[in-house]
This record gives sequence, structure tokens and C-alpha cells, in this order.
Amino acid sequence: MSAVTEVQNNTTEALAALVDGGEDALVTLVAGETRVAAHRAVLAAASPVFKAMFQHDMLEASCGQVSIDDVEGPVLRLLVAYTYTLQAPQLPDTAPRLLAAADKYGLLALKAACERQLISQLAVETAAATAVTAVRHSCPDATRAAVAFIKDHPQVMATLGWADALLEYPQEVIEVSSMLGEPPAEATSPTATGGRSTPNSDRQPHSGHSRTPAAAAPPTSARHTPPPDDAAVSRFRSLSEEERGSRLIEAAKKGAVKEVRALLAAGADMGARGGCGRTALHCAAWRGDAAVVRLLLSAASDPNARDQWGQTPLHFAAYYGHAEVAAALLQAGADRGVRTDQGNTALDLARRYNRQQLVEMLTQR
Repeated sequence: MSAVTEVQNNTTEALAALVDGGEDALVTLVAGETRVAAHRAVLAAASPVFKAMFQHDMLEASCGQVSIDDVEGPVLRLLVAYTYTLQAPQLPDTAPRLLAAADKYGLLALKAACERQLISQLAVETAAATAVTAVRHSCPDATRAAVAFIKDHPQVMATLGWADALLEYPQEVIEVSSMLGEPPAEATSPTATGGRSTPNSDRQPHSGHSRTPAAAAPPTSARHTPPPDDAAVSRFRSLSEEERGSRLIEAAKKGAVKEVRALLAAGADMGARGGCGRTALHCAAWRGDAAVVRLLLSAASDPNARDQWGQTPLHFAAYYGHAEVAAALLQAGADRGVRTDQGNTALDLARRYNRQQLVEMLTQR
């Protein structure tokens, strides 16, 4: 008998047992501000974790309310709906979080369905997160698919998604790196030539050319960039404020100095936020583009802006060893004492990844 068939049979019996079950048949699951009422018998039939919880008469369960940790409200609703319908929702955005919840509560069929969704939506920007999720929750098919995808698309290791994964889940990224046949990610530094990762024996940035993520071109000096083209400035002024902000972030990601200069002249909002709550200055610091960083700082971009994980541009400069960028940020008033949500300062990251030049810079008064 398959796992799905067994759960279906158990759930059918559980639904039948609800007749005249009385008030004790219901339990309220609480996740933050979300409250979901469900039948104990249905939850227990679908999930061995809920079954054990109710059998042992946990204090919360005995009071008719259970606090669900580490599961967001919308995901909890989907989880409970599945225990009644045994139909996995086709919602790509929630697949990783729903997979984690399904793994936690032993809903194996739902976990497998979410794993298939993750595999079907692999992309360059999300492959690192998918690989980490697959490793963390023991999903062999998704792990193999993500590793194969990254091998075919090495630019994944130059994305912000990869950097985020390494900052949040370094052990999982090291495991993925070993499957790729590469040295552990935390022991390598992408170079500006050829897109290959090389050992960190040569970390000192060349004058005017901070080391950049793989496949990224060396930055152009802002000091020798011609004034912005009037036609380009006029064209950008015709865009909405939101579009100008979005274009500024994309230009910073690419290191397009002329476009950044024109957008700034057109009044682009330097505080505009892109993916993960990052500003254009975050993106330029991540890329190691000192020219763009100086341009943005000269236009009063905030050097202490924090993304959704509490990271400032200085954290990115320290993590990647971009000394010239870090120097510009510090000169502009970057606060070296800011801690990420994980509790790391820029100095902590520089020390952890052996960015000696940054360590010296960040420990100077």
C-alpha cells in the first residue's frame, strides 16, 4: 500500500469519526496572527507529528490550542487544507516554505509534491536557495536536480542568491559545493577573469579593480566617465519614479557606470529597493564596483541602508574582500558596528573568510 493510499484511508476513517465528536474534536492552530481551526482526528490521520502530540495530551493541545512555530500563517492554512483534501497546491512561491512545513510535520506526500515543484521551477536566481532547501530537508531528487542545474549554469555562484545562501546556511552550501566538485565556497574567491573560482591565496584587490563575482567585468573608473548623455537623461526622466529606481538597481548590478550617472541626473531614487530589500548601493558593493559605489555615494546614497537580513553594503564589501569599495563606504560614514540579523558585523565576516586587508581596514580607528 502506498503512503498516499494509506493516508487517504486513514483520513476517510478520521472524517467518519468526526460525527458527533463534540467540542473536543476541534483544535486551534496558531501561527503569529493566523488562527486555523481543524479537527484533531484529521490532523492526526495525516501527520504522525500531530498524532503524537494529541496522543500525549500536550498542555497546549489539551487546552484546545497549539502554537505552530517556524510556519507562516498562509503556509499553515495550506498545510491544514492539504490534510483534508490531500491535494497539493500549485503555488510556486510557497513551495519551499510548504516543503519545510511538510517535512516538519511528516506529510511525506505533500513534501514530495513540493519537491517536484521546486525542480520544475529551477532558475539561475533561485537555484542556490533550492539547493539549500533540498539539502536541509533531505530531498535527494531536488538536490541532484539543483546540483546538475548549477553545473550547467555556473553563473549561479555569482548571484546574490548564492551569497545569501552562503551567509545564512554555510554548511549546506559547502555540501552543495562538494557535490559540484569545487572547493568549498567559503574557501574560494571568484575572480574577474574566466568566471572560475580559485583558492584565496591572492586576495589583495588590484589598484582600481576590486575583485568581482564570477563573470563580472572589472569596474570602470568613475573619474574618467564622460558626463551623462542629455538624450539618455531626458529618456529616463520620462519614466515613472518606480521605473527609474528599478533601472538604477539593475544598472548597479551590471556595473553600467554611464547608465547609473544618467539615471542619477534624471532624479532616480537612490533609496529604491529591489529583491531582498537591497538598494543600488548594496548591488554595487556586492559586485565590487568601486566606480559605481563612488557615484552613488557622491549622490548621497545611504551607506548604512539594510536589506531584509540586516546587511549593509559594507557587509558585502567585507564578505567578498572588496577593499576599495569598503574604503569608499567607510569614508562616506558607513557604520562598521552594524550587525546583521545573524549577529555579524562586517569585521566578523572579514575575519571568517580571511579577508586580511579588510580586517586591517575595519580594525583601524
